[in-house]
Amino acid sequence: MSFNKFEKFLNGLDEKSWLATLDTLLPEIHEVDRLAIQVWFRFYPLSLFRYLESAEDKAAALHGFAMQGDYELKNQIDSSHHFLFGHRFWKETKAEIVKHAESFNQLNGKLGDEARPIAKNVAQKAGVDSTLTVGIVLAGLMTVVQSGFEAFNNAEGKVTKADQTSAQKVVEDRLKDDSQGLFGFLKTVNKQYTIAFESVTESGKFKCFQQQDITAAAMTSDIQTDSRCIEGPIPVECKSASCGTCWVGVLGGADKISPVSAREAKQMKVFGYNQPEGSHPFMRLSCQSRIEGNITLVIPPWNGVFGKKVYGNVEELQLEPVTTSAQKLRETIAEATSGN
Repeated sequence: MSFNKFEKFLNGLDEKSWLATLDTLLPEIHEVDRLAIQVWFRFYPLSLFRYLESAEDKAAALHGFAMQGDYELKNQIDSSHHFLFGHRFWKETKAEIVKHAESFNQLNGKLGDEARPIAKNVAQKAGVDSTLTVGIVLAGLMTVVQSGFEAFNNAEGKVTKADQTSAQKVVEDRLKDDSQGLFGFLKTVNKQYTIAFESVTESGKFKCFQQQDITAAAMTSDIQTDSRCIEGPIPVECKSASCGTCWVGVLGGADKISPVSAREAKQMKVFGYNQPEGSHPFMRLSCQSRIEGNITLVIPPWNGVFGKKVYGNVEELQLEPVTTSAQKLRETIAEATSGN
């Protein structure tokens, strides 16, 4: 069937090719999703997926990577891209990808040339500009690769999060900082800003003092996004850039976060999170990130340590243990307080 040819075409591309296509298409993606789609591709790296699929003992590989949470796209076909503005067009996107696959009849084309007409058709059906649909189409195509066409086709196509806010309003809101009051210019460390966050299951906000690290501020929130969390919505185990548990994507306000340190940059490679170069990248460890204004984050549903094995791009380092899970910490706390 034609969709088998399309799946074969997509499977013939490596992670480098996907990211190169993404870079090429970035100018055609609305600002509201320009960072979000880059974050999404780091949340679901193709190289990790293929390494685990080819592993002789997948369970052993996962244990070696200290994997926690849900890293598999096949379990999140309709929800992984919840933080993209284009997610609201997911039902149309999924239908157009299936339609395109069924009529596909070549194997030597370019990924961008396949994505553009799908995005155009989605935009026409949704009554919006195609700059709002290119990102979600790319996410959908990668989802086909990591879930398989049959599972992708059978998914409900449910939109999990959407509202009536315009894309431009979202962009503008992400740029704003909280007012510090009439005499705010006199404040120093007692300035407070808002951190907005999204996860697959939850969204919310919490306050953060100027120069406070994001992890410490998150502990003031009573929202827990998943079972990895102990205090607040961001999972954390070490606060020393040694476990990688608190990695986040920055959707807005990256320049309002302290510059990335050499240790954080190197550790992100150890973990395999593929942080881009620069002093204010869109992938951060929240325990190492101090803020100077309002920011918007997305919390990944999983964490692990796979950089050296999968990418082979880091030196061997002596790290603190990373296998202690949030559940284990809860058990330790429970044991310590059981006699009280």
